[in-house]
Amino acid sequence: MGSITRALPLLLLLLCAHGTAAQHYLRLRPSPSDTLPVSGLIEEPDPEYDPHEQDLSEKTLRKKLGSHFDPNFMSIHLPAQLNSSAPPDLPRMPMPPELKKLDLAETPYGRRVKVGKKARRKFLQWLWMYTHCPVLYTWKDLGARFWPRYIKEGNCFSERSCSFPEGMSCKPVKSVTKTFLRWYCQGFLRQKFCTWIPVQYPIISECKCSC
Repeated sequence: MGSITRALPLLLLLLCAHGTAAQHYLRLRPSPSDTLPVSGLIEEPDPEYDPHEQDLSEKTLRKKLGSHFDPNFMSIHLPAQLNSSAPPDLPRMPMPPELKKLDLAETPYGRRVKVGKKARRKFLQWLWMYTHCPVLYTWKDLGARFWPRYIKEGNCFSERSCSFPEGMSCKPVKSVTKTFLRWYCQGFLRQKFCTWIPVQYPIISECKCSC
């Protein structure tokens, strides 16, 4: 176990050596955000600022959104599955090279102990499972003023610490940006003008164990 104890601090240092994620934003003329996932918007409650039936032609809106429509992350109608996807039993991504290269045979006293291939493989799989940070996806209702109305949003697994010893947590490190249509109104009452405008919505695409 001495060699394992020695290897773990190296792992923690490697896991901490991630740059901070780039700042992300949701442009609502404008309304920046530097955190993911994007927080719920505080909307004007007056239904007069909602799109009307004639503004919700699927054919027209699909044409306006064009190639930005992504059925993997967008839905016009309420999706059948709204809950977060369960964390996988084993990470689907390949094991990081820094884990594969861990020397489990060397002891703190310079001696080497024999570690069988099966035992090494099982320990590395356990360590990879423990430090892995899956992205869990949940369908989110953006409200009537977005089209498509539903987005599959990513969240980092957060039920436990991802480091050993505990202290680190899963945090977003990468995101993908999807373009939606936003119903945007200017002016007041009879003088207001409303139209659909394109907005960029960032979605977490990768999480890592970080300090």
